[in-house]
Amino acid sequence: MSRLRLPLRGRLTALYAGLFAASTLLVLVVAYELLGGHLRRTLPARLADPIQHRVGVQLLLVLVGTTLLAVALGWLAAGRALRPIGAVTAAARRVSEERLDERLRLDGPDDEVRELADTFDAMLDRLAASLGAQRRFVANASHELRTPLTAIRTEVDVTLADPDATVAELRAMGERVLAGTDELEALLEALLTLARSQRGPDRREPVDLTAAARRAVAAAPACPGLTLTVHARSEQAVAAGDPALLGRVAANLVDNAVRYNADGGWVRVETAAEHVGGHAWAVLTVANSGPVVPPGDVDRLVEPFERLGRHGRGSGLGLSIVRAVADAHGGTLTLVAPPEGGLRVTVRLPAAA
Repeated sequence: MSRLRLPLRGRLTALYAGLFAASTLLVLVVAYELLGGHLRRTLPARLADPIQHRVGVQLLLVLVGTTLLAVALGWLAAGRALRPIGAVTAAARRVSEERLDERLRLDGPDDEVRELADTFDAMLDRLAASLGAQRRFVANASHELRTPLTAIRTEVDVTLADPDATVAELRAMGERVLAGTDELEALLEALLTLARSQRGPDRREPVDLTAAARRAVAAAPACPGLTLTVHARSEQAVAAGDPALLGRVAANLVDNAVRYNADGGWVRVETAAEHVGGHAWAVLTVANSGPVVPPGDVDRLVEPFERLGRHGRGSGLGLSIVRAVADAHGGTLTLVAPPEGGLRVTVRLPAAA
């Protein structure tokens, strides 16, 4: 059987009343002893003792009365002190996924309760932003998944509706369906990679970013007239992390740089080791030519399915995955849009010991 616990207001009231009663008792005991000493010095014992006894009874009644008064005042004071916490509790009960606009905006002195209310409001702001981003992601993912499925179904319906379809037409339909299936498979793989990246690395081991960059360049889609180079500014650019995820970072950056480029353009991949602020970093930078990206829109490129109207095939998840992997490894992602066009993406990751 659990012990009976008073509510917080009751415990605060008991604390206030107990402290007041203890201090009052101490004062009254001292006063009682001083009065008794004075009476014994000035009066005979047969007269002093009854007087001291009557005064003791009166002081005891005073102690009881003041304690009861302290309980009443303590109850009122505790209720007033806990009123803002009650407002926080009521707001928390009202908040739901459909009512994230609830805010306390508590006025009053800048004390611990005000700090609690401000922290609660900040938490709701972050929660609303997170749920908003989640809703946009789900809507975008649904749209992106529906597009290849609709194309596949259309190809099948149109071809099967033609009773005179030839073998060549059926073969062409099959090839288009296969291409749509490949696109859908790539999108699903990107979504799974993004979810895994946000969960964090399963293991950490030394990963040579220069080697990962060279593999990414070797696997990049062919683009006639495109100059693709890898330059290692340091002999050692070894990061600590999950090899599969960091390999995906290099592959995504190179793939984006190739896809979103101009005819006869260039892609430059650089790796380096840096020491900044007493920390060692392994740095991977991928720069490319291409269309001009407005500086105000650069940060939008790391949002899922955001392409800013740029031409090129892809899921629109490449930079989102890079950001998630960098965050999960304690690194940073920096995007710079040169005025002449293209993009410069730099990923800094904690270096391996």
